[in-house]
Amino acid sequence: MPFTGKATYSAGATLPEIAEDVSDIIAIVSPYETPLLDHLGDPQRWAMSTVHEWLEDALLPNTDAVDDDSIADPENETTFTVEHGDRFRVGDQIKLQGKDEVMLVTGISDNDLTVVRQYGGSTAVALQDDDVINILGNAALEGDDAPTARFTNRTRLQNYTQIFTATVEVSGSQLAAQSIGIDDEMDYQKQERLREMLRDLENCVINGIAASSDGQGSGSLRRTMNGILALLQTNLFEPGVDPIPDGDGPGADLLNEAVLNAALRAVWEQSSGNVDTILCGGFQKRRINGFISATQRYADSDKAFSSMVDVYESDFGICRVVLSRWVPQDKLLLLDSSRIDVLPLSGRSFHAKPLASTGDADLSQVIGEYTMEFRNENAHAVIENLAITA
Repeated sequence: MPFTGKATYSAGATLPEIAEDVSDIIAIVSPYETPLLDHLGDPQRWAMSTVHEWLEDALLPNTDAVDDDSIADPENETTFTVEHGDRFRVGDQIKLQGKDEVMLVTGISDNDLTVVRQYGGSTAVALQDDDVINILGNAALEGDDAPTARFTNRTRLQNYTQIFTATVEVSGSQLAAQSIGIDDEMDYQKQERLREMLRDLENCVINGIAASSDGQGSGSLRRTMNGILALLQTNLFEPGVDPIPDGDGPGADLLNEAVLNAALRAVWEQSSGNVDTILCGGFQKRRINGFISATQRYADSDKAFSSMVDVYESDFGICRVVLSRWVPQDKLLLLDSSRIDVLPLSGRSFHAKPLASTGDADLSQVIGEYTMEFRNENAHAVIENLAITA
């Protein structure tokens, strides 16, 4: 028997008699995650000024290089010029990088060294301009006077704080009306703006750059912080440029394991830093995931396919692989997270404060002021100019 009663479709186009069925879940699709900030965690201290400074020091260097293109007898020359004569002392044993001969320094005049060749019976090698010299150690004379004191000067580095702010305004009517899925419209709007500012903070920590002059800002000049990419100066690597080998692909610039390991090794060789974080975008993350594809095995009973690398273990560090959409796609960052802090200015972490209302609306300002302390920039690295299409 056909249905003859009144149905929803007969109630009219606007359904005036039917209660609305609206879910109380508000879905947000805009990206607002902050994987790097989550990985670094909350700092244990705060900045005390809009110009945040920190001190760095280094040990006396134990490497130098030959700076002499007039060596007449490369296997027997006993006097030659180096780049920094003040790095050496009489009694130093020195060795050319990649070569077996050991020499003993017997005299120093400015940047000119006088040495004993084939010291201890070691085999002579050709001495060439630009050869890297490793200082093995100094041998003092028994009963000799104390040597002249040597020391390094600490350096003071800095970054600037950056203000992140947004205003929330909700009309009196909106506050009084009952909203779907929301108990407090003002509180909801504050949360939305906070998510946006946290997103922007992570983006600035990676990509931000300070003004080239008057970085502290003024009433007419905005103050911005330097991000990781702006502060990295030493370890800027790219495939095919020494000491990094070619990558894969037609242009030899696709990330592969050899490229990644060469960069990790280069950082390890010239710093005591411990790279524990690989920060990259989506394309480079898929390239890292591909490192394991050739060795994957599956049984007939396996119902799930996994192709994801969360931790990369190498001879030069165990690194967590962090995916961030804010890293430029052609770059991959190698970071020592113990040397990075994102700090609020004292009393200026993200918070909301009410503003005076001049009409039928409530106003509030969400505000925070942050900077980044990026210690020992040569303990970190970036591999750049990577291919972003296979």
